[in-house]
Amino acid sequence: MKLKLIAGNANPVLAQQISQNLGIELSEAKIGRFSDGEIQVKIIDSVRGADCYILQPTCAPVNENIMELLVIADALKRASARRITAVIPYYGYARQDRKAEPRVPITSKLIANLITASGINRVLTMDLHARQIQGFFDIPVDHLYARPVLFQYFKDLKLDNPIVVSPDAGGVERARAFAKLLNADLAIVDKRRPKPNEAAIMNIIGDVKGRNAIILDDMIDTGGTLTKVANAIKDAGAVTVYAAASHGVLSGEAIEKIKNSALQEVVITDSIVHEKNLPKIKVLSIASLLAEAIKKIYNDESLNTLFV
Repeated sequence: MKLKLIAGNANPVLAQQISQNLGIELSEAKIGRFSDGEIQVKIIDSVRGADCYILQPTCAPVNENIMELLVIADALKRASARRITAVIPYYGYARQDRKAEPRVPITSKLIANLITASGINRVLTMDLHARQIQGFFDIPVDHLYARPVLFQYFKDLKLDNPIVVSPDAGGVERARAFAKLLNADLAIVDKRRPKPNEAAIMNIIGDVKGRNAIILDDMIDTGGTLTKVANAIKDAGAVTVYAAASHGVLSGEAIEKIKNSALQEVVITDSIVHEKNLPKIKVLSIASLLAEAIKKIYNDESLNTLFV
């Protein structure tokens, strides 16, 4: 069974890097638009009987990229691909994973239903906002973590007296695992969110005075929460404040907020494509991690060795 990698328009740079890591060429496909905005897809290469992987993070424009993924999958299915895996480094709508109040949707479940209905046989994703989203799918889901990539970066920095900070109670498990790898202490920020995309810092649980702090989260969206947490940690006596996140959504004025904050550096991955040379922002590649996962899935091997 042949291995084929198809790139959507969401992150072509990452797709090219993955293809180089795999030692194969990207399969040729035309993905465009009709004049009214409808998505038009044509797979140029033959994929009959092939094991196909679609690289398409569902980042902004979220709805466009989701629809593009579904249309590519349908094209592959009708071209007689034997297996279709959606490689979704960043899974959009993941924050809408439950009914937090009456009369609201569970949109991440809806997206999972659409992906399954499109003919996709498997999903490879990374650092879901809520791990239970794996259960929304009725097809296999391989859930990777960017932790090995982030850990290696901070290990090489050799920060003196580090402390890992969870920006909220929900991220404690993630921060604790990262702190254990770095042999660092753990602190937790207790915050209240008065409305979406805004956070009020209430209390820092743990001593950050004289420490090099690393705020760890799964994503950075508007940067409001992150910069308020960073400023609070700096005010509490931290020497330097770093931040690390798997996904740099960086919407609105996030880049400007980070630039003007107490943050020394923000470390993200290229799960979402960004301009180069952003101030205070370091982008790490996950291409080799995803390529290795694709190899293992293709060869029906366990992915256990990719976790640290």
